[in-house]
Amino acid sequence: MTDITATADAPLIDTRKPRRFMPGWYSVAWGSALLVMLPVLAVFWLALFPTENIWPHLVDTILPVYIKTTLLLLAGVGSLSVLIGVSTAWLVTMCNFPGRRLFEWALLLPFAMPAYLIAYLYTDLLEYAGPIQSFLRELFGWQTAMDYWFPDIRSLGGAILMLTLVLYPYVYLLSRASFLEQSMSIRDASRIFGCSPLQSFYRISLPIARPAVAVGLSLVSMETLNDFGTVDYFAVKSLSAGIYDAWLNMGNIGAAAQIATLMMVFVILLISLERIARSRQRQFTGSDRFRSIDRYTLSPLKSAAATLACALPVLLGFLIPFVVLGRYALRRLDQVTEADFIAHATHSFTLSSLAALLTVAVAIVLAYSKRLYPGFKSLTLAARLSSLGYALPGAVLAIGVIIPLAAFDNSIDAFMRSHFGFSTGLLLSGTSFAIIFAYCVRFLAVSTGSVESSLAKVTPSMDMASRSLGLNPLQTLRKVHLPLIRGGLLTALLVVFVDAMKELPATLILRPFNYDTLATYVYQYASDEMLETSAPAAMLIVLVGIIPVILLSRTITSTRQGS
Repeated sequence: MTDITATADAPLIDTRKPRRFMPGWYSVAWGSALLVMLPVLAVFWLALFPTENIWPHLVDTILPVYIKTTLLLLAGVGSLSVLIGVSTAWLVTMCNFPGRRLFEWALLLPFAMPAYLIAYLYTDLLEYAGPIQSFLRELFGWQTAMDYWFPDIRSLGGAILMLTLVLYPYVYLLSRASFLEQSMSIRDASRIFGCSPLQSFYRISLPIARPAVAVGLSLVSMETLNDFGTVDYFAVKSLSAGIYDAWLNMGNIGAAAQIATLMMVFVILLISLERIARSRQRQFTGSDRFRSIDRYTLSPLKSAAATLACALPVLLGFLIPFVVLGRYALRRLDQVTEADFIAHATHSFTLSSLAALLTVAVAIVLAYSKRLYPGFKSLTLAARLSSLGYALPGAVLAIGVIIPLAAFDNSIDAFMRSHFGFSTGLLLSGTSFAIIFAYCVRFLAVSTGSVESSLAKVTPSMDMASRSLGLNPLQTLRKVHLPLIRGGLLTALLVVFVDAMKELPATLILRPFNYDTLATYVYQYASDEMLETSAPAAMLIVLVGIIPVILLSRTITSTRQGS
């Protein structure tokens, strides 16, 4: 009989080898990974064999500046996102204070706000000719900018702040889900030993939530690396801006691919360091998971501080931009009934929904295959390689998608011309399929991280029980695991859907002729300083993102309401 163990440090189910090799799961997992890796491999090919190699020139001139600025950007956005996300998640989960139930879902609202959009809005508000500085000059009698000091929003610090305001929900979402799943008996034990609420947080809650925080920080870091709209508008020389400079200004796509490869090295290092640091850590759901949380009662002063700490991210990251954008949108409300606007909205919603469903489906296959065959390191490799697309900027990813799809279209077209005498044209590369494929490649890391994190919390005894009842792996997945990881699946669906709605560079390049989404429509007008014209489309992107944010927050909260 096969020796099965289930210790805290042991791999899932079987410590020696799987009970029976089923090539179906293995083949589907690797097939999905290889399909997703096609654009990544295409970019690697361009980086290794460019038509004109200017890499030595980049190393000697501007590449050190790109690397230094990118590191500062990563450090700033990552630190602030963890500080805001973890602290607010713990406050709304473990403490009672005015507005707590409101902030549970309101802290997710900045998730629906594109970073480049709030960059445009805050620049209008805070620049020299904006309303704030104009009011200060009128109030204090200042005449010129030499009479006073005001922080420059279009700077590295401004870019860090703008990105943090819309990216911290990654950390908040995963941290709060982890805090909700933690056993209250462990916290109660710490209180018996004299730990204050703050000490319980640092010694108990935070270490247990570390895997979720690490996944959130990884997602924040990759989004920061991939951002172009904000850093370009603020003239920040990051690696992402360097890619566009090499491609659009120098006309060298090979150099752009080489810089993109360097960005992928950054991401691989980030993910590898995080996985090594927690490689021997495992936590399973406690038996009192569904026990109601006994929240701390704060003093009036601490309650006011907690309310302020939760209100500031919502105010700066959502409420102020939303009010300003809403004023612009009301002036252009007649656009909503126009046929072009309806078509743009339909395109965005359809593409984002299909991408979210397909991406989560692939993530489930990859994560569950790893669980079935813990001894097969190749499956772990497949899952990690398939997540590398998140490290590619949207524009370079678009090139990576075009190469294999165009090769396929040309091959089919040449075959049909030579054998049947007619042309098939563009079957994949000139259709919306290319956009959906790019979204799946781009956001697979998001869904994989959420699904793996949730699946890892399901104790191995559930697999053993299902096997004893005669269920095969597919039945176990459908009847046991998917219901248990529902919160993680909804998280993945939400994150991919909202991100796809906001995705800009890949959509701009891959969209068919005369095919626009809300994001491309907003960009075209906002980049021409016509933000008010694009306000209705921008507002719809935000509003569509709000609804699933609220539903997701309620679903996660309901998992810990008590039986």
